Amino acid sequence: MLPHDFWQELHAPGTFDPTEERKDFHVAALPDGRQLRLPIRVLADGDRALASLIVNQASFAVLEALAEALATRLAAYDIDVVAGLPTLGLTLAAAVARALGHARYVPLGTSRKFWYREELSVSLSSITTPNQEKRLYIDPRMLPLLEGKRVALVDDVISSGASIVSGLSLLTSCGIRPVVIGAAMLQSERWRDSVDLEGGQWSERIVGVLSTPILERSQNGGWRRPN
Repeated sequence: MLPHDFWQELHAPGTFDPTEERKDFHVAALPDGRQLRLPIRVLADGDRALASLIVNQASFAVLEALAEALATRLAAYDIDVVAGLPTLGLTLAAAVARALGHARYVPLGTSRKFWYREELSVSLSSITTPNQEKRLYIDPRMLPLLEGKRVALVDDVISSGASIVSGLSLLTSCGIRPVVIGAAMLQSERWRDSVDLEGGQWSERIVGVLSTPILERSQNGGWRRPN
């Protein structure tokens, strides 16, 4: 597949065998069984890889399907407001808020406006931008929209858990404890220890639409699910 062809189309349930070894894409399934082809990104050791999702490059149809599926899972928590994590999580969070029938959402950001306050920020790291030092901010004017409300924190993908930990740290420092954390894709299980490191048991509040494993290289040069 050409790089720009990924994330553009959902396929009917059963179109692809999810257990088949492949060299260029991994198949993930939505809750209703529809399938999405995801490109494979090789990790530094060369023997493991991850399936990748970039929601702001997806077709509107795929974005809407992911947002609606996530909104269905979040609706069980009686959410008042959705807060989104930058950068790609903002695209998903806005769509999820619309799917929930909300009039708006609250974006967290990495761009410091002159009226922002440094005490309303935390350091931010991401698996996709490991060498960039950034800070995560909340606009102080947005705090009244979150205070005393049932908040869902949304990101596009949860992989190492670093971005979610930063988001939780920022919100909890403002006295806001999300009732649920949502993502379009849960990438392996390695985020669990990170989000529970401070004893908050946040992993129990995390829901996703797609789940993908760390893939292993096969003897044939393809990529397979671990045994």
